[in-house]
Amino acid sequence: MATFNVQVIIENKPGISDPEGDTILNDLVLKGTHKTVSKIKTAKMLKFTIKEKDKKTAESKIQEICDELRIYNPVVSKVSVVVFDA
Repeated sequence: MATFNVQVIIENKPGISDPEGDTILNDLVLKGTHKTVSKIKTAKMLKFTIKEKDKKTAESKIQEICDELRIYNPVVSKVSVVVFDA
C-alpha cells in the first residue's frame, strides 16, 4: 500500500451567494486598496493522509468518506478531490 495526501476543497456552486468572500472584497473596496481585485470566493479545504493501493482508490475512498459524513451540502456545494503522492 502507498501513502497519499489528499486535498478536499468544498466551495459554493456557481450562483450561490458567498457572504464571506463578499465581505473580504468589500473591505478591500472600502480601504481603496487592490483595485484590480473584482471578485473573491471562499472555500474550505480538508487534508487527509490515507494508505491505499493507488491514487484512484484513494480518491474514491475519500469521496465516500465525505459523502458518508455529510461534510458538505451537495445542493449548494461542489467538492473537488485532489490526490498527491506523500
